[in-house]
Amino acid sequence: MIEDLQSGEVVIAEKIDRISRLPLVEAEKLVDAIRAKGARLAVPGIVDLSQLTEASRGVANVVLQGVQDMLLRVALQIARDDFEDRRERQRQGIDLAKGAGRYAGRKPDTKMHERVIALKSGGCSIAETARLAGVSVSQVKRVWAQNQTKDKV
Repeated sequence: MIEDLQSGEVVIAEKIDRISRLPLVEAEKLVDAIRAKGARLAVPGIVDLSQLTEASRGVANVVLQGVQDMLLRVALQIARDDFEDRRERQRQGIDLAKGAGRYAGRKPDTKMHERVIALKSGGCSIAETARLAGVSVSQVKRVWAQNQTKDKV
């Protein structure tokens, strides 16, 4: 998406957490890449001082831009912290359920595993196998590694 941005365009993120599942440093790089294209980021519910910064000059512009950047960083960090808290609570819940014998996870898709193993055994690359099997590259690597381990045992 960033490659297609034009100067003056606005990227609207429905919620701040839609762009902030990345760590803060990575999220800031994403925002910087959007700004480098001459576009700006707008998030409903987050204070937007861009109209004020466009109308102001000199020190006022610098201060307003700094405040806008700070507000965005704070919002990104809060959203990231919330995301990590939810993942931690989910992990704790899964651990409790596993301990009580109520959670076993999703059953493996054996047909997909067979398809991946057949394609990979047939000489297809990892990327080609992923495309043909309709799965991600990481899924192909995971299935192939499990198959290799199973063959060694």
